[in-house]
Amino acid sequence: MSSIANRLADIRLVAFDVDGVFTDGRFYLSDAGIETKAFNTQDGFGIRQLIMADIAVAVISGRKSGAVERRMAELGVPHVMQGCVDKVAALDGIIEALGITAQDCAYVGDDIPDLPLLEHVGVPIAVANAVEPVRAFCDYTTAASGGFAAVREVCELVLSARGKSS
Repeated sequence: MSSIANRLADIRLVAFDVDGVFTDGRFYLSDAGIETKAFNTQDGFGIRQLIMADIAVAVISGRKSGAVERRMAELGVPHVMQGCVDKVAALDGIIEALGITAQDCAYVGDDIPDLPLLEHVGVPIAVANAVEPVRAFCDYTTAASGGFAAVREVCELVLSARGKSS
């Protein structure tokens, strides 16, 4: 088993950024101020598989979005932190509640605001469309871009490392 697979086998929480990870980074804003986002259904299936395998899932985002709140509720994601100025503090609150450490966590990000959190976790992961400093820092970069099943790819990696398949 590869080094990354060995480390993923012990992961107890997988946390994700939203914009650029669950989505392609774009959002649509109508003249009325209504925001919409596009989510990939394959990502949703992967998230449900992680939850069914008793792997905690969290979303930590710097922005607030009703679309994110609704989609994560549909998927059963219990830890949804939006509007975070300090993503590390948000993660620390979740891991304290779960009784785990930052080393027990993977985080998936795409941009500079994610770097402090990526530096804080045991397994930092970038999506293919992440900015270069993020890709350079992370231990793994997905083949898929955010919004195009990158989340599903991460879910399958974790499940595979645990000897489960989605």
